[in-house]
Amino acid sequence: MGREEPMRRNRAPIGGLLATALIFAASVGACSSGNQGGSDGRGPLTMVASADPSGYTRGVLAEWNRTHPTEKVTLLQFPWSSDEARAQMASHLRSGSDRFDVLDLDVAWTVEFAAAGWLARLNADRFPIKEFLPPVVNTATLDGELYSLPYITNAGMLYYRKDILDRAGERPPRTWAELEHLAKTVAPKYGLQGYAGQFLPYEGLTVNATEAVQSAGGSILSDDGTRVTVDSEKTRKALAFLADGVRDGWIPREALTYKEEESRKAFQDGNLLFLRNWAYVYPLASGKDSKVAGKFDVAPLPGLNESAVGVLGGSNLAINENSPNKASATDLLAYLTSEKVQRRMLTEGGLAPVRADVYEDPSLVRRFPYLPTLRDSVLAAQPRPKSTQYEQVSSVIQAVVHDTLAQRETPEDAVERLTRELNAIVERD
Repeated sequence: MGREEPMRRNRAPIGGLLATALIFAASVGACSSGNQGGSDGRGPLTMVASADPSGYTRGVLAEWNRTHPTEKVTLLQFPWSSDEARAQMASHLRSGSDRFDVLDLDVAWTVEFAAAGWLARLNADRFPIKEFLPPVVNTATLDGELYSLPYITNAGMLYYRKDILDRAGERPPRTWAELEHLAKTVAPKYGLQGYAGQFLPYEGLTVNATEAVQSAGGSILSDDGTRVTVDSEKTRKALAFLADGVRDGWIPREALTYKEEESRKAFQDGNLLFLRNWAYVYPLASGKDSKVAGKFDVAPLPGLNESAVGVLGGSNLAINENSPNKASATDLLAYLTSEKVQRRMLTEGGLAPVRADVYEDPSLVRRFPYLPTLRDSVLAAQPRPKSTQYEQVSSVIQAVVHDTLAQRETPEDAVERLTRELNAIVERD
């Protein structure tokens, strides 16, 4: 999952967030002078990561701590949104702080953080890179150098009501035209809304918009992030597809307020025929409190003419350039991407591993039947636009695309605005 929210699906009320934030700040202060490294670069570590409702992270770190008594890891977890987590990390790193040794980063942040000089360069030979799903490694590099290590991956999938499509004698859609047709005809016949993704203006909308553009054959930035490539007929088709869906009603207007959890709940409550979301939805929608348990399945996302070119989600592990304990941190990264831990990630945390062999284990496929579809979706996916100014790039995409979906701007005008505003960012870089 991207850091777009699924990793933080249990959101606390505002008062709880403030209290937790104060506790987090106190924890940071308490460990600010605790990471004293020896001359060999070894010593205790502090790892900062996203919230983990499953408790998986603490479990695997407890095992590490038992076997590394002089290199124990203190885990600090951000309970708030991805945008706020990024801001907190960036603030500490920008100041040159060594409070965080190991950083659990959204895959879209590596280029930005590495370009700022905040991340230590990693020796690729130290890690089992060749055993990872190939696309995930691309999210961890800058100028051909490895600055983070793929840890968790993800790609969007199409959740659909199998029971409804079976009754209608239809198959899951493979193209946008098929998705639109089924959402317009089959969904209302059975009292359902057609299709939803994550269309609130936040990081999830950047993901959904990028998927649409890529799946129409277009792009937003060049591979190296130095040129704006969004001005194309393909981009206009992608934005028109989504905007027309809202206008025509087969994408419900309330989807413009959806993040991961709101859209998951709409599907799980039996209101949607189709949903674009991450793998974490599968076990929740299969639970006892789900109205669609046993009635749904997953398929690759549809694209303009064939399956979509999705967007890679997930997280990468990086080492603070100012950490005094880089040798210990390197060993921790190797441990967290080992086959044993990656399997626990799936079975205990419900997260998508980066190691290819996990997806080929028949016993795991029986237990997690969505694995083959997830693997194919990851292999077909690409990173979000790579940029040393990623936060600004993403903010522009969110604002422009949301205005287009809300019918405040035509797709043609939106492409012109995207081109103008993204060029301003790239030219300042």
